[in-house]
Amino acid sequence: MSFLPLFRFRVDFHSTTIDDPSSGAAQPICSGQFSEVAGFDASMEPHTITEGGRNWGEIHRAGKTTFATLVLKRGMTSDRGLWTWFQGVANGAYAYRLNARVVMLGAAEDVTGSGQMSWEFANCLPIKLKAADLSSSSSEIGIEELHLNHEGMKLLEGSAA
Repeated sequence: MSFLPLFRFRVDFHSTTIDDPSSGAAQPICSGQFSEVAGFDASMEPHTITEGGRNWGEIHRAGKTTFATLVLKRGMTSDRGLWTWFQGVANGAYAYRLNARVVMLGAAEDVTGSGQMSWEFANCLPIKLKAADLSSSSSEIGIEELHLNHEGMKLLEGSAA
């Protein structure tokens, strides 16, 4: 088992085709490094069926799955892609969705590397963007928080287990 340092990761944002978000026809939009990513959370609401004559318990079936908001904290990026995306959605022109890929990097791996593990978050919608306060005595960086709603997450094939 190899050791994966949890503080070395990046987040890539890309568009997908409307017909099939997982088609592989992704167009990269922007990338950023964040010091914290929270919201790797999915929960399933089970359906309980009570069957007549079955006295030893109920039957449980899988129900609706819900996902937590993905929260990216204390980040920086060299382009304006995230701000442009949020601004476009906030102005009401179109609820443009992007996929986000969280790539965990190895200890000696460059930030542009392919990563040791990757998670894909489908059809993300930015719902909150908080920029760092401007202060000449501060060392704050560009993006304080970015909150994303999404429609599903998965561990990508080929990721280290």
